[in-house]
Amino acid sequence: MANTYSQITIHAVFAVKHRENFILKSWRDNLHKYIAGIITKAESKSLAVGGWKDHVHILFGMPVTTWIADFMSIVKANSSKWINEQEFVKGKLEWQAGYGAFSLAKSQRDIVIKYIMNQEAHHKAKTFKEEYLKMLSDFEVEYDEKYLFEFYD
Repeated sequence: MANTYSQITIHAVFAVKHRENFILKSWRDNLHKYIAGIITKAESKSLAVGGWKDHVHILFGMPVTTWIADFMSIVKANSSKWINEQEFVKGKLEWQAGYGAFSLAKSQRDIVIKYIMNQEAHHKAKTFKEEYLKMLSDFEVEYDEKYLFEFYD
């Protein structure tokens, strides 16, 4: 889009559906690399992809020509399709409906990149539910508990 310039940084989080389909360490890094490729192919800038057994964090530069809902649909659909084609899980992996998306200032990028890339150590002390509820609180996002992710603590 001519004469349009932006710097929109988004930290998004989405979660696995059904308890038996956790993201295993043996293929987690490959998943994160694949998601980074999806982000790049969607004409966005992948800044960090990480996560833990039941969820994924992505940090990316949001293109001005794309809606966040459309972008997240592309990331989730393509990544779950790839996981299932690779037969990493018994049955079929699906992502839970929805996601969390939080806008950041450029000055916050390095802190959030470090946070995303250090998920394994982070989750030794905090569950995904605790992490996600803190994010919602920190960003002052109003929510209805009945529409939160299914958490597997």
